[in-house]
Amino acid sequence: MRDCSTNRAGFDRVLMAVAAAFLTVSATSALAAQSTTPRASAAELAIDAAVPRPEPANVPPPTIGDFKMDTTATVPDVAKAVDKPAETVTAPAATTALPAATATAPAAAEPFKEALKASPVAAADQPVAERLRDIIGAKAARYFDRKNERAAVEKFYTARDFAPQWTQAGQLTDSGKGVIARLKDAASEGLNSADYPVPDFSAANSPDLLAEAELKLTASMLDYARQAQSGRMHWSQVSADIQYPEHPTDPSEVLANISTARDASAALDGYNPPHKLYKELKAKLAELRGQGDGPLLQIPEGAALTYKAATKKQSEVAPEDSRVPQLRAKLGVSDHPDSAVYDAKVAAAVRKFQESVDLKATGVLDDRTVKALNSPKRDRQIDTVLVNMERWRWLPRQLGASSIGNAYVILNVPDFTLKVMQNGAQVWTTRVVTGKPGKHATPMLTETMKFITVNPTWNVPPSIIYNEYLPALQQDPTVLQRMGLKLDRNRDGTIHISQPPGEANALGRVRFNFPNKFLVYQHDTPDKHLFARDERAFSHGCMRVQNPDVYAATLLNITMPNERYTPERIRSMYGRSEIDLKFPTPIPVNITYQTAFVDDAGKLQIRKDIYGRDAIMIGLLKNSRNRDLETLVSHAQPSYARPKDTLPAGVNFASDNSYSSGPSFFERLFGGPSTPTPPAAVGRRPQQRFTR
Repeated sequence: MRDCSTNRAGFDRVLMAVAAAFLTVSATSALAAQSTTPRASAAELAIDAAVPRPEPANVPPPTIGDFKMDTTATVPDVAKAVDKPAETVTAPAATTALPAATATAPAAAEPFKEALKASPVAAADQPVAERLRDIIGAKAARYFDRKNERAAVEKFYTARDFAPQWTQAGQLTDSGKGVIARLKDAASEGLNSADYPVPDFSAANSPDLLAEAELKLTASMLDYARQAQSGRMHWSQVSADIQYPEHPTDPSEVLANISTARDASAALDGYNPPHKLYKELKAKLAELRGQGDGPLLQIPEGAALTYKAATKKQSEVAPEDSRVPQLRAKLGVSDHPDSAVYDAKVAAAVRKFQESVDLKATGVLDDRTVKALNSPKRDRQIDTVLVNMERWRWLPRQLGASSIGNAYVILNVPDFTLKVMQNGAQVWTTRVVTGKPGKHATPMLTETMKFITVNPTWNVPPSIIYNEYLPALQQDPTVLQRMGLKLDRNRDGTIHISQPPGEANALGRVRFNFPNKFLVYQHDTPDKHLFARDERAFSHGCMRVQNPDVYAATLLNITMPNERYTPERIRSMYGRSEIDLKFPTPIPVNITYQTAFVDDAGKLQIRKDIYGRDAIMIGLLKNSRNRDLETLVSHAQPSYARPKDTLPAGVNFASDNSYSSGPSFFERLFGGPSTPTPPAAVGRRPQQRFTR
């Protein structure tokens, strides 16, 4: 009862205040009306001028929102309002007096204001937004099997109040059209278009179907971006001797990037590798396919077709043939695709194809050209190009160090070549010897070269000691001495074998050091005759460089251009003592496996798959039923830790005082602590592979 009476009393006081204000305004109006009546004398006019007159107040009539039953206004406040009408009728007071009398009115009006707040979602899209809200809240896992993608999608659509991104009023937006175009063109990037299904928006004639199509396109878009950037498979699925820096996509960043881009197709394309060599392979893939991602068209045999341009004596000769439309499709001649005329553009495409397969470039479609066009070899070349494009996705997006002109070293194992690149151009190249197939294969990796060692000591790795030197010692105790190797025993009985610096050292005169978990490096060699071979896979995993003095001078001049290093200056350092030349800025070293690449003349080059990595990748791409191959890595990630049984129990290969190359990396490489070898363990074959 008390609350009810209090509310009633408060309401009465508010009515009194309003009535007082109304009376004051009425009085003011009356005074104003009287002021227009002529006065009888100057005395009356003086009296009128002396009377204070309030300004007219433009106060709107009160509404129900101005009143509240549980007002906290007090009696003194109302009394003041009644006692001082002159204050309430001035313009400022008139606009603030009533809210002051009902202090809690604004809080009471908040729900009303929220109800009037405009939604960011267009009315036509509201039903779809409601369905998206329901699906993302409870069924997002149906469309997004990765936790980070589900979280990113929920955040993205929540920020939009669940407004659809790809449609407006049921029609595709420019952004949606751009994404669909890019997904349908996935084959041109060496990807599989079937991995990125595009929903049929034209058949989505209800909010449920539009919401479902919206999320399916979002899922395909995220799949494309992830695989375009990192690959359809993880490198660890191919071999345990591959390691590149991870660069996964951030789904939140992808959503923000694509949704705000002026050209969504171009933005999505930006997740593919930017490297020049990748783009050259992409162009060659288009040439090899001729008509996209379908099976190769077979051109029927027939009469030779010859195009002859018009001359003064003869008009143009452009024969017609029913095979020409197929030929146009196969060679990628997009003009007049249904035309049967063997015109200048078709003849030019035939000529270009003939050059690519080492045929005489006549532009004539003869039997040899038809056989080459239909050759299964082209299928194999396409597969080879595809897996090489895939491997480019594993490499860092920036291969070089920007502080020194984006300089880097790139070594192609199947081509047995090393190149030094700077500012997008080749600075120097040389031949190399790489690892033997099998357990001595040279690994694929990206690391940074930190320094060069002139006159290196070769501390023999455990793999060579166990596989080669200990068995040889059993047959000939003098073999190490004859080879110039030094065997030392430490106080605890452990042994260490090394070769001092010199011309006959297995590492030659220069070693190039880039610490990595595979314990491989680049170095000189006394076996120069191997560089004359076409195939040069002879080492234990390390890379032997043909011209180490020129290589060293080239790298030093990039990192220290004011020092003016020359090959002669490097050779002047040759001697019996190790010299470390440290780089102020490390140079990235990228060891790659490019069995397909485009040479400087624009010709596609194919190299032998010496380690069988192409075959493994082709098998994964063609035979796996899992459309998202890279997810397998979470279940089959290989261990990169050194096997516990790498060394026989009881052996320790410790470095001696003659080794002084610096980083602990080399201490591990040329000898790490362990325990002595019992005689029975000498014949065991350790698994550590990479040595020299």
